[in-house]
Order: sequence, then structure tokens, then C-alpha cells
Amino acid sequence: MAVHAIRSGGQRRQRSTPSAFSQMRGRITPRGGWLPYLMIFPTLLLMLVIAVYPMLDSLWISLLNNPLLSHPVFVGLRNYSQVLEDSVFQQAFKTTLIFTAASVALETLFGLGIALLINQTFPGRGLVRAAILVPWAFPTVISAQMWLLMYSDQTGIVTSILQGLHLLAPGDTLIGSTSGVIIAALITDVWKTTPFIALLLLAGLQVISAELYEAASVDGATRWQRFTRITLPLLKRSLFIALLFRLLDSIRVFDLFYVFGQRTVPSMASYANFKMFASTVEDFAPGVAAAVIVFLCGLIISLLVAGIMNADAIGYRRR
Repeated sequence: MAVHAIRSGGQRRQRSTPSAFSQMRGRITPRGGWLPYLMIFPTLLLMLVIAVYPMLDSLWISLLNNPLLSHPVFVGLRNYSQVLEDSVFQQAFKTTLIFTAASVALETLFGLGIALLINQTFPGRGLVRAAILVPWAFPTVISAQMWLLMYSDQTGIVTSILQGLHLLAPGDTLIGSTSGVIIAALITDVWKTTPFIALLLLAGLQVISAELYEAASVDGATRWQRFTRITLPLLKRSLFIALLFRLLDSIRVFDLFYVFGQRTVPSMASYANFKMFASTVEDFAPGVAAAVIVFLCGLIISLLVAGIMNADAIGYRRR
């Protein structure tokens, strides 16, 4: 009887435990039918047409000798080696890296400060929140043209102030040198994009419970301790997202250096544009190769930041 009960119990357990194949089939089989997939199919098709296909086509064009001819020749990675060996592209790469590091650091610092300020309760808070978003609403090329007038040697107020402080020689302008163009692009970008960082961080601050701060105050925590022990840890996710957006946007900066630097101080994106559309026919494929390099830089940044966010999330769960 005991043996029979054990055998029958084992059989019941075997019958109740689904096999690995059935588990996999249950995951693959659509639970809600094919309707959800049919609903998102137009969106997926649109993404394939306007995003995936142009990227693959650009990658193929970058491997050709002259894609504008009727019979282009496949040359492999020759266009990439030509671009990477170009001293102008090397300088554009350094310029883009300097701009990216400085702009993201300054915008994160100022954006966090502004977010902490406008997260407080004060009269007219809604008006202030709406007002700080005005610079971000302007297209970048329009902002660059506005600031270009202020950097002008004749009517520019920024130039007049710098000359009055003896930081610029009479008749000189901020955009008259390579370092000056980078500084001018930094000033403009920080003015325009800091509100975007502040908006993202403000959304993260508003989900932090006020009871945590009250409990910390009761325990005798100082304002700095509350900031470092409560605000920053709970704001880490929003900071990572803001950094990801800004790093991707800064590494492909085009408008500011197109307006301020033109062909003398290009970024990687403006270098690719000038190669493709403002040079000879033979330079079109190297220009596309430069654009692919910009895309690869953005892809590497995305993978790195996503990996850091994933590792931080795993570490948080283990705690």
C-alpha cells in the first residue's frame, strides 16, 4: 500500500509538472490571439521603412567607391580608413568629445540645481516651471543663429562684454578661434538644453515620498545628508536616463558647429554633412562613412549606459 501510494504520488507529480517544451510553447503562443500583433504591425513596418532600411542602406553605401555612379565599385572599409586618417576628422572627433563631456557635465549640474529649486513650494511655481522651458522649445539652429548675433564683432552684446572685461582684444570675437567656437557652442547648448535635464530630474524628484525626508529630519539628518542619502540614490534612475539622452544628443551635435564653426571647426556630424553635400562627388561615400561612425559612437554609448543601468538595478535587487 505504501509503495503504491508513493508510485501514484510520483505519477501525479509527473503529470502536474509541465515539460520544458510545453512551457516554451506557452510562452511563444500568443495568449490574446494575433490581434495585438496585427495592431502593432503598421508601426513596426513604419519603423523598418524610415529607420532600419536607411541605416542598412547607408552602411552599404559607405562600402562603395562612388555610389552616385551607375556602376559603383565595392571597396570594403577603404572609406572608413580614409576618414579616420583625415586630420580634419580627427580634430572634429576631439572637438565633439570635448563638447560632449563639458556640455553633459554642466547641463546635469545646472539641471539638478534648477530641479531642486523648482521642486520647492513657492508662489508662482507653475509660471516658473513653464518659463524655464522656453529655451528648450526653440529649434537648435534658430538658437544658434540668435546667439551668433550676440557673438558678432559689430552688434554682439557678448563680444562687447568680453571686450570690456579685456578677455577679448578689440575687434576680436569669441568664435574667431577653435577654442572660442567650442566655448560658444557650450554656452548656447547649456542655455538651451539645461531645462530639458531639469524637467526629467523634476519628474524623478516628485515621486520621492516626503515622508522619507520627514523621518530623516526627525532622526537628526542634515540637509546635505538628506540629499546624499535619500535624493541622489532615489534619483539615480532619472539621472541615468537624462545622461543617456544628452550623451546621444551631444555626440551627434550638428547645428551649433554648422553655424559657429562652419568648415573651420566642424563636429563629426557637420564634417559628414560637408563631405556628403558640400564637396566633390568622390567625397560622398566617405561622408556617409563618417555618418556611420557617428551612429556607431551613439550605439556604443547606449550600450554602455544601458549596461551600467542594468548592473545598478541588479545590485539594488541583491541588497
